[in-house]
This record gives sequence, structure tokens and C-alpha cells, in this order.
Amino acid sequence: MTFTAPSWVPELPFDPPDGIPIADFMLEEHYGRHPLGYSKSPFTCGLTGKHYSSLEVKERVDYLARGLAKEFGWSPNEGSEWDKVVAVFSVNALDTLPLAWATHRLGGIQSPVNAAYSAAELEYQLKDSGAKALFTCIPLLKAAQEAAQKVGIPSNRIYILEVPEKFAGGKSSPSGMKTVDDLIREGQKLDRLEPLNWEPGHGAKRTAFLCYSSGTSGLPKGVMISHKNVIANTLQIAVYDKPYRDTKRLPTEQTDYTDVALGLLPMSHIYGLVVICHASVYRGDGVIVLPKFDFTTFLESVQRFKINSLFLVPPIIILMTKNKSVLDKYDLSSVWSIFTGAAPLGKETAEDLQKIFPSWAIRQGYGLTETCTVVCSSSPDDIWFGSSGSLLPAVECKIVTTEGVEITGYDQPGELLVKSPSVVLGYLHNEKANKETFQDGYMRTGDEAVIRKGPLGHEHVFIVDRIKELIKVKGHQVAPAELEAHLLTHPAVNDCAVIQVPDDDAGEVPKAFIVKSPAVGLEENDRMVARQIQKHVEEHKARYKWIKGGIEFIDVIPKSPSGKILRRFLRDKERESRRAKGAKL
Repeated sequence: MTFTAPSWVPELPFDPPDGIPIADFMLEEHYGRHPLGYSKSPFTCGLTGKHYSSLEVKERVDYLARGLAKEFGWSPNEGSEWDKVVAVFSVNALDTLPLAWATHRLGGIQSPVNAAYSAAELEYQLKDSGAKALFTCIPLLKAAQEAAQKVGIPSNRIYILEVPEKFAGGKSSPSGMKTVDDLIREGQKLDRLEPLNWEPGHGAKRTAFLCYSSGTSGLPKGVMISHKNVIANTLQIAVYDKPYRDTKRLPTEQTDYTDVALGLLPMSHIYGLVVICHASVYRGDGVIVLPKFDFTTFLESVQRFKINSLFLVPPIIILMTKNKSVLDKYDLSSVWSIFTGAAPLGKETAEDLQKIFPSWAIRQGYGLTETCTVVCSSSPDDIWFGSSGSLLPAVECKIVTTEGVEITGYDQPGELLVKSPSVVLGYLHNEKANKETFQDGYMRTGDEAVIRKGPLGHEHVFIVDRIKELIKVKGHQVAPAELEAHLLTHPAVNDCAVIQVPDDDAGEVPKAFIVKSPAVGLEENDRMVARQIQKHVEEHKARYKWIKGGIEFIDVIPKSPSGKILRRFLRDKERESRRAKGAKL
């Protein structure tokens, strides 16, 4: 049985264009984009208030594309996109997306890198993506330089994305290093670029963003996201939300309703990249950009900029519910909507927040990097706590059992398979993963789901478990295989497996099961050995990948005859242990 969007959801007004770059879709008014002159400033710094109008952003993208073309010797219609890969290792900045759109204007690729990465993790992505240049910010410059040197990116191909001086510790760009503003100023003096000479279909087969995801299993893989994928999901989100947003439009307004949205979540993550930075800007909303999460700064920004829509992840919502006395100090009356994704929001947590803010529409969405974000979403008119909402227009889903039998009714769990114009091109350099994940026009999500009829009679998607091995720490993806490979480099580790365990603040954290090496003497204290192993991870991996769920020593790691780690056995063992202790499951 194929599930589709409810009858109340409008169909897409036109097929997502497949012959244009994302930059044209976002900065021209030919494709339903909210009029530039009536849009809010796309990106405003939440620390300084600095911003550019929509028309100014369009101009900056044009100049920046000219500057990049001159700097790198790139021409819009020469070479493939893989000759023009630009990596961005930075916290959120005003020019993060304009830089992407300028790169797309040249037919190139932006590969966003998680700002929490260590130099070694950055090095892996730079090498795997084939990045030709690296844009970073002052706080991350040292790690950027270290990684770039190891992969052969010369120092004159490292550039600075400017962030507020306060956040950068008062430091300015080092002498001799070019900034995005420098490239824009150079571009102002150059002739206009020739247009991209694309035929229909080019935007559907050319990669625009190369984001890294662990997928359903294994090490991080480059996800090839086409121009059409981003355009399609941007359009799907806008069309899905439009019926309710139309109810907020005042009779005196000349154009559709526009919002002020929170731009706190990392622009390197698919949620921040598409849902916030593309869908919001396309429909004329303003995004208040914050470089990192700080509870006080977050609340001050909501109050100062009268933010209407909060795009968050569950750990921040949990923090809010536990600090009502702090919330009471700020005027949050401008907020009408909260949208959460990247990890499931528990029904109880949603209810706790609703008690504090009865007028807020507390919405949840579900998507993956491989679906170029949103598959389903709660409508403000049809919220059902615990649900991830209803399917977006042009999305088709199937539920299948582990034996591959298609489920035809409600409340029957199975793996969720998704078909959508936003489903990506595939993984870079990984045909095995492509064959496992993309089958018969559908993307296998690795998530267990059920479809249920809601109180208003519409179908809702509930994500009930994860078949895949991914660990979600505050919305960040952690691949067990990556941590296991690193743990095995420690002399005290003979074998290991990593699973997720619940955590009140982070949602989930990694826990390691370790088989000690024979080299570890009997006289060595287990607690001391465990701390040495944890320190080994902390010295090489981003903080969210640390083994905060603890280390448990066991005699043997359960494996299949083919050698695959049977993590489900360990998860079941962990659940029984926690149940016996009365801990949260």
C-alpha cells in the first residue's frame, strides 16, 4: 500500500524545475519565490543586528560568484561540478548561504562540514570530497589549517567567513588571508559572468551540496544532493505550510504572510540548511543567525528580534521545560510556532512545553539527509503529540516488514521507504551503500514506522524505532562504526561495539562494550582503563561523539557468522540492565 499526503494538502503548483541552479530558484521571482522587495532580510546576525536586504543578498551573490571565478580560474560552463568543490568549515555566518549560491552560480559544489569536527574528521571529509578550497572562521582556523595541510590544500586556498568579533574573541582575519568580503569587493570590479548553459535535466543530475551522513549504517558518506532535490523540498515545505500561513495574512498586507525564524541550528546540517535557510528565505521570511547555542543569547534574540518560529531540536526543548523560571524573564510573546526535528520529541516533553506556552503550535517533522530533509511534518491545524505529522506533497511512502512484505493497514510497524523528488542522487564513492539504500525508486530509511489515523481523520507518521545503527546526540549523527574503528586503535581494546543509550540532555549518547586486550594486566583497575579509553576518544573526536554513556567490559562481542556485530543483542542487554536498575529505557 502506498501512502501519500492527506487530501487537505495542496498539490505542487508546478514540477520542481530541473534545468536551473539553486541560486536562480532562490534569487529570482520566476518560480513562486516571495517578491524580493517585499521579503524580510534573509539573514540577520543575532549578536550584532547586521543584515542585508534580499536585493542586496542577490547582488552580493553575483559579485561573489565573479570573485570566485577570478580567484580559482573557474568558468560557469567549463568542467564538471567535481572540479569546483568548496568545503565550508564554520559556525553559522551571514554569508554561509550566499557563498553556496555563488558557488552554484559557477556550477560548483558546496560541502558543509560540521563545526564540531576535529582536524582529523575535517581531513577525512576534505579528502573524500576532493575539496579545492576551504572557507572557515577565526575560531576554527587552526584546525582548518592543520587539516588542509594534510590533504594538500595550499594556505592561499583557505578563506575566512566573517563572524562577529565578540564570538571570534576579538580577533580579526590574519594578514594575507582573504575574506568573503574581499572576494565580493574584487568581484564588483569584474565583468558580469556568462549565464549557466544548462539544458532541462542538468539540475536533476548535478550535485549542489555534498553533505556527510552515516546513512543506515557504516562510516560517514558523502550524500550527493542535486539542485532539483533542494528546490523540490523547498517547494514541498512552502506548499504544505501555505494553507495555515494564509490564515495569518492581514487584509492590509500586499503579499503573503512572512515570518521571523530562528537560525540557530547548524547550517552544515541538512535541517538547518534546507528547512531554515532555503524554505524560510524562499517564502520571504527573515532568519536570525546565531553562531552557536547559548541559552541566554537564544532567549535574548527571541525577545530582541521578535522571532515568530523557533526551529529547535529536542535537547533544547527539554532545557526549556526544566527552566521555566529563566523563560519567565524574557518576552517570548512573538512566538507562535515551534518546529523540532533531527531526533524524536517525546509526547511528555511536548506536553510539558505546551503547559508553559499554551498558545504555541508545537510541531514535529521527520526527514533525512538522503531525502534532502522533510518527508512529513505537523500542520499547526493538526498537531498530534508523538507524531511526526503528515506526508508532504509529492511524497510517497511504503511500510515493509523485515521480510520485505508490504504492509497495507494502520498501526503495523515496518521499515519506512520514501519516494520523493527530493530523494538524493546517492552516496559518493559507495556503490554498495547505494544498492542497499536506494531501491526501485525508493529510499530505505532504516527507520521503523507506523501510519495511524489522527483525531481529525488524517494519516500521521510515527517513527517508533530505528532499524539502522545511527546514534543521535543532540541531533548530531554518530556512527558506531566510526567510534569502533577508533577504539580499536587503543592498545587496551581487543574488540568493541558501540550502541546508543538514553540521556536526558542529549537524547542519546554512545556507550562502548569493550573486550580488553590480553596485554592489560590483571592488576590494572577497570575504572582507570575505561578512563584511558574515554580520553583516547576525547583527544581525537568531536565532543558529541565522546563515550558519555560509559564503558562496560565484556568477554566477547556478539557477531553473526559473517562477522557483523549484532548490536541489537547488546541493546537488549542494556535495556534489561537498565530496567532491573529502574533507570530510563
